[in-house]
Amino acid sequence: MAGDRRTPRTVTLAHVPQRVALELAVQDPAGAVIAAEVGARRVELCSALGATGGITPSAALIEAVVNAAAVVPSSADAPILGVHVLVRPRPGGFVYSSAEIDLMLREIALSVDAGADGVVLGALTASGVVDEARMRDLVDAADVAEVTFHRAIDVIADPVAALDTLAELGVARVLTSGGAARVRDGLERLAALVEHSAELGIEIMAGGGVTAADIPALLGVGVDAVHLSAKRSVADAGGPGGGADSGYEVTDRTLAKAAAEALSITVVP
Repeated sequence: MAGDRRTPRTVTLAHVPQRVALELAVQDPAGAVIAAEVGARRVELCSALGATGGITPSAALIEAVVNAAAVVPSSADAPILGVHVLVRPRPGGFVYSSAEIDLMLREIALSVDAGADGVVLGALTASGVVDEARMRDLVDAADVAEVTFHRAIDVIADPVAALDTLAELGVARVLTSGGAARVRDGLERLAALVEHSAELGIEIMAGGGVTAADIPALLGVGVDAVHLSAKRSVADAGGPGGGADSGYEVTDRTLAKAAAEALSITVVP
């Protein structure tokens, strides 16, 4: 039952030995293949990552990535690649209208129906705190799929206190840079979040401008997972009427592999 899934664990993360997970933000099936090959535990699937920070992908793209994840060779460290879908109806802030919440509910349903293992989302009130009522509806809609609260937490004045609310709502993990533009500048807040999360059974995943060089410091803080895009741009002049489109983004295997190796993950040759 969904209610059982959202019961907080009774042990602290410090008592559960496990390898720090790698999550890659990807935009296509090829990105999912690379993620599996380097031993990522899951992907966050989104569209328009560079231009918007990521918005909800199409249902067809979700199906394609779920199918790719099911057949691709994987690492011994992550034998099954989880597919988590970003549910974000537009760029910009995280205060949503009723119509936008209705759209998000539909996007969650489509994602789960397509085989997604989880969804990534967040909703705030106009006063800049977790919108408990709307988040409860969104988490309920996810049913047995895991819910990650994204970097909306980085604009909350007291993110440590917000963890209590999110844990009560049944959120599995929080993606955060520690409130900084890049994780390397948010280590102090990340440490505070990690310390408090151990009491709640909610994971802390570090993300925001992460490179392989940042990972040793993140391991020192004690995060449960590391999130990065490992993307690069491919030049493409486009066709007639292409406008300002000068290229597109792909997942870079070299960057992804470097992150995996920094986490001591076994990479498929």
